[in-house]
Amino acid sequence: MLYGLYDVLERAMGPTNWWPADTPFEVCIGAILTQNAPWTGVVRAIACLKREGLFDSASIAGADERMLAVLIRPSIYYNQKARRLKVFCRFLAERFGGAIENMSGLAPYDARSLLLSLPGIGFETADSMVLYALKMPIFVIDAYTKRIFLRHGLAQLSWGYEDMRHYVEDVLAPDTVGYGEFHALLCLVGAQYCKRTPRCDACPVREVLGSPVL
Repeated sequence: MLYGLYDVLERAMGPTNWWPADTPFEVCIGAILTQNAPWTGVVRAIACLKREGLFDSASIAGADERMLAVLIRPSIYYNQKARRLKVFCRFLAERFGGAIENMSGLAPYDARSLLLSLPGIGFETADSMVLYALKMPIFVIDAYTKRIFLRHGLAQLSWGYEDMRHYVEDVLAPDTVGYGEFHALLCLVGAQYCKRTPRCDACPVREVLGSPVL
């Protein structure tokens, strides 16, 4: 079922070339800034950081938190996120020489556990960093994926993040590129079709899964 869904979405909407970033570090900054925020705001916040020369772990770790918050204001919840950026960048500086790439020698779930130990880094953020920055095959579950799976009976209402992630990873073979592309395609479906008021008549998901059950 999931392989069929992937194939249909790839034909209809791919390739996505997600995650849009120049470096693995930019992926991580974007993963923090996009928490509960539209991507357009994230793009603007990252542009502000780059313009001010604050786009490496040392610079962010040493930056004044209030100034940092002003620069990332377009990403919403900017005070919280300024603290989270500084904690993350201090972690990189102290443990991995300031570079997320230096975590690549760890096993995927060891890297994930370290990231999850940081304040403000939850499952989706950590898994986005592991998948898109470290290129390790851990699937990312977001609100769009959850909505699509629940509406089409692929997941149960009682499932949490980890239940849904294990469901996907138990079906799909570990594949960093494939996981990233499938996640991005589901995000596109969620944004364009599987909205709060869904556009089921035009949704490519129907070719494989039929009409929603919820």
